[in-house]
Amino acid sequence: MSDWMISVIEQYGYIGIAFMIFIENVFPPIPSEVVLLFGGFFAVKTNLSITLVIVASTVGAILGAVLLYGLGLLFDVEQIEKWTKRYGKWLRLDIENVRKADAWFDRYGGWMVFFGRLMPVVRSLISIPAGMSNMPFLKFLLLSTAGTALWNTILIVIGMKVGENWQDILAYLDAYSYVIYGLLLIGVIIYLVWRKKRHSKLAKD
Repeated sequence: MSDWMISVIEQYGYIGIAFMIFIENVFPPIPSEVVLLFGGFFAVKTNLSITLVIVASTVGAILGAVLLYGLGLLFDVEQIEKWTKRYGKWLRLDIENVRKADAWFDRYGGWMVFFGRLMPVVRSLISIPAGMSNMPFLKFLLLSTAGTALWNTILIVIGMKVGENWQDILAYLDAYSYVIYGLLLIGVIIYLVWRKKRHSKLAKD
């Protein structure tokens, strides 16, 4: 897959970069790191503008984010509440859980959208709950653009600096990804344990 991504960039330049990053945002398993690092190296190799490479990658990412945001709008809180009424008992979910989660995202969602753009997988998927919670589109767009531009700039500049050794950086980014995955897993486990204790306490009361 990496070879195909590189060939698209080599053939189509800025448009290829924007397209590959768009695809990565819609299908998170595709590694954007390859596109961004190679994009930085390729810019130096072919005299492409680093600024335009950053712009192209950011535009591609935002188009993908907006698509997922729109998908989230189709499954807003009201739809989730209807689904919870029907099926929530099987997952031990209730309407109050949904409303609390929505209120929590309303309060902290802005930070999650911005910092989420700096995390693997999360940077794509965070757009869906943003749409589900009806985050104002302009706010979502500005925060997504800011976080995306920061992430893209860092990796593209690294690719530019290390040149032909850009692939060596992928190992460090893999380690970063594993750390993020580990932290997310720990967070989920802590949440599940807390919920179990809370339900046990409520049952005793």
